[in-house]
Amino acid sequence: MKTWLSSLLLKRGLVLALLLLGVLINPCAAQPDWPNDEFQIKAAFLYKFAGYVEWPEGSPGPVDAPLTIGVLGADPIAEELMQIVQGRKIQSRGLAVRRLKAGDSLDDVAILFVGKGDATQLKPLRGALQARPVLVVTEEPAGLALGGMINFLPVDRNVRFEVSLDSVKKGGLRLSSRLLAVAQKVHGEGR
Repeated sequence: MKTWLSSLLLKRGLVLALLLLGVLINPCAAQPDWPNDEFQIKAAFLYKFAGYVEWPEGSPGPVDAPLTIGVLGADPIAEELMQIVQGRKIQSRGLAVRRLKAGDSLDDVAILFVGKGDATQLKPLRGALQARPVLVVTEEPAGLALGGMINFLPVDRNVRFEVSLDSVKKGGLRLSSRLLAVAQKVHGEGR
């Protein structure tokens, strides 16, 4: 009886050792595949960016009006953002999300997110954006060159961002040094 039990324990111990060795060699095997929900991450970033922007005096709009984040061409991100901002405040202001289409007014928009593939819309908007302090966020490889101030970047299957200080300054905005410290890249001199 002892031999049978010893043999069983030895086999179980060997199987356990092999499983642990497999996990050490390939640590990902021990974890389920967690989907990197890019939409949720980008929406969370957009919400957080609002807390690190300093708008000029009197902007963006009346103090009792909500801070509006406009989303152009990225409905899944707009959906996520609507859930995130519900009931929350930034700088003692309520938050609102507005889905935009080409040609829509940007009058009440404090942050404009332009989705992938829609960055060509920035060129016609440049005139309207230059006269107003609007934080422009994109997700195109050349987003900053197209007029974006912050651009999302894929880095090792993670969402990161880069900043154009020159564009931020032209827009009359200031970004917190805490935000700049966590950016993947900061371009220009800006301040």
